[in-house]
Amino acid sequence: MRREPSPPRPDFAEEARKIGFRYAQADGEPYWDERARYVFSMREIEEDIETATADLSALCEDVVARLVRDEQALERLRVPRHAWSLIAESHARRDASLYGRFDFSYDGEGPPKLLEYNADTPTSLFESAVVQWFWLEQMIARGHLPKGADQFNSLHDRLIARWREIAGGAPVHFACMTQSVEDRGNVAYLADCAAQAGSWTARIDMRDIGLSGEIFVDRSGRRVERLFKLYPWEWMFADAFGKSAAMGATRFVEPPWKVIPSSKGFLAYLWEAAPGHPNLLPCFFEDDARASSLTRYARKPLYSREGANVALFDGETRLAHTDGAYGAEGFVRQQLCLLPNFGGRYPVLGCWLVGGAPAGMGVREDVSLVTTDRSRFLPHVIID
Repeated sequence: MRREPSPPRPDFAEEARKIGFRYAQADGEPYWDERARYVFSMREIEEDIETATADLSALCEDVVARLVRDEQALERLRVPRHAWSLIAESHARRDASLYGRFDFSYDGEGPPKLLEYNADTPTSLFESAVVQWFWLEQMIARGHLPKGADQFNSLHDRLIARWREIAGGAPVHFACMTQSVEDRGNVAYLADCAAQAGSWTARIDMRDIGLSGEIFVDRSGRRVERLFKLYPWEWMFADAFGKSAAMGATRFVEPPWKVIPSSKGFLAYLWEAAPGHPNLLPCFFEDDARASSLTRYARKPLYSREGANVALFDGETRLAHTDGAYGAEGFVRQQLCLLPNFGGRYPVLGCWLVGGAPAGMGVREDVSLVTTDRSRFLPHVIID
């Protein structure tokens, strides 16, 4: 694994327009950055990264199956009681998961270490599946990469196939808070994948969903039977409609049981289930006496977004922290595993699951030790 300079395409703006990539910049700052690339060997991808992703996916499934009816665990994860039966029923029906993303710290020397599992509403999907793939093809065609260069990326085809399994051609509504251009872009991409899988699709704002008796409807009055929502489950359960009978009448992607692994508290249950696992870090709820055994640790809220309210400690010294509005539900402490340092840049590997199977990777980096919504996305390539 290495980071190396890469010539940016002079016609990038036009190429981005062609594929509908509208958030290459965020608040005037670059988000997509192709002035450098991360290079991996096939061994690193297949033996380290892909294997870790598959192993942890299987472990997560086992732990979710154990926790889904564990009332003490649901309490500790701060899942509201009114959601418990909905969660258990969705798991008993085997409601299908579309995707998820493991975030790893990895330097090419040791095993990847899981920092967190974005199980419910992961973004950076479009740039992982499509934008960096077009970059790879064009860099090869223009002579900037060898013809044998590859990428850990089967996301697009796997997403279409998974939508075919989940929906079987049935209609799907896609919802997010549309004021976010990034969320709109990710939802538009997933809707396109579902359409290619044969489904009728509609893209709506979360605020366009209403109640008609005991079912959800869109503004045209059409029943929302299957809903992809880029909107966290903890917010759904807290909203006024979160207790309505319509919750049980709707099939959601991601399904209700995904709220369990979406909590940072799930990291503590993973460690409890498989202490010493080479891809896990010791992790405990902050009120657990064992948490004090960690003298170097990351303090993370049970629920947060984009790296908010995270603090890294080495003893009494706070190495880094981020602000935010999260943390009311409590915190976990996870053994500190600093991201690798590539000339003052700290990359995190986002490894994607589609239907529980490894499907691709995206690399985000920052000058900070904590990855946030201001971190940049860099393409990767496999060269042997």
